[in-house]
Amino acid sequence: MTSRPAPLIPPRLRALLARVPLLVPLVRFVRKVWSRDRYLLIALAVLTIVVGVLDAEVSAYWFSPSLLILFTLIGGLQLRLRSLAILLCVVVASLTYMGPITGVPSVGPGLLITMAFTAALAWTMARTRGKLGVQGLRGDAMLLELRDRLKRQSELPSLPKDWGGKVVLKQAGGSSFGGDFVVSMREGDRVQVAVVDVSGKGVDAGTRALMLSGTFGGLLGSVDDFLVACNSYLHRQLGDEGFVTAVHLDLDLSTGAYTITSAGHPPVVRFDAGSGTWRVSTAKGVVLGVVPDLACETDSGVLRRGDALMLFTDGLIEQPGRDIDAGLDRLLGEAERLLPSGFRDKARQLVQSMSSGHNDDCALVLIWRP
Repeated sequence: MTSRPAPLIPPRLRALLARVPLLVPLVRFVRKVWSRDRYLLIALAVLTIVVGVLDAEVSAYWFSPSLLILFTLIGGLQLRLRSLAILLCVVVASLTYMGPITGVPSVGPGLLITMAFTAALAWTMARTRGKLGVQGLRGDAMLLELRDRLKRQSELPSLPKDWGGKVVLKQAGGSSFGGDFVVSMREGDRVQVAVVDVSGKGVDAGTRALMLSGTFGGLLGSVDDFLVACNSYLHRQLGDEGFVTAVHLDLDLSTGAYTITSAGHPPVVRFDAGSGTWRVSTAKGVVLGVVPDLACETDSGVLRRGDALMLFTDGLIEQPGRDIDAGLDRLLGEAERLLPSGFRDKARQLVQSMSSGHNDDCALVLIWRP
């Protein structure tokens, strides 16, 4: 014999609420909604009615109608769209009771305008959460988790004590998301690093960068020709979502031998400790996803003691109204001034110096051999 589930509202409380005509439709509707927000809806609705009655009958000083703004915001953050609509109806009923019926002076045009704006804001938040299929602040938590995962993925793997590496990411507008990202992996003495630039900047390019970072991170180390595999993946995608450029570094930590492959990306530069100068790499190729078969010119060499490689995105050297070659010359000049005194300590300072005066995503990877 199965036991009947306990009623949502106790009989005594149901009978008490039934005496208030305003709450009868609300109680009937809430009983049909089997969701986690039903308790919050009931609590907010009851508090709204209590504040309205006490404001009109007791004291507008202690029970100010501005408290309804707080209840509306909580509903926008936590309630579903349908439940929020019920709460807004209760808020309107309470304001009507406090104002036109009782003539409470605290309900003026300013408060009504503020309440209308707050209700529109709460409705927008609830509708956005409804489209995402999440409740409460879970959507923001998901974005934070994605941001932290992207940051962890951009970190270089641990290197031997006779090697050094530094990654600096600076997103446009101070955002946590941007179109530039780094993926890397190490397998034994072999290290692979890819710097990728998605067209656009800031949050607009951040969503696509988040998706591609997972894809490119899975391809790195799993295929023999990384950029060719990335190009095939992007070429199969439907729609035109802008271009993607990338540069790939394959480095042998035991010998210092490296190979650079580029696809429409700014050139990698190498610091030669023997001459004390920076040399521009000759690797080049077409941007990813444009042609089905990617052909790239590679560049190779050997890093010796004191040498370094610098990989970066165009946000570091590109400025409005100026030629990109002039930006590259400026970068090399700043690198000659800052980096010889310490690669790790001066990398972020180099990015700050180059990106001052314009708002764009920037990424810089430095790998050196002390």
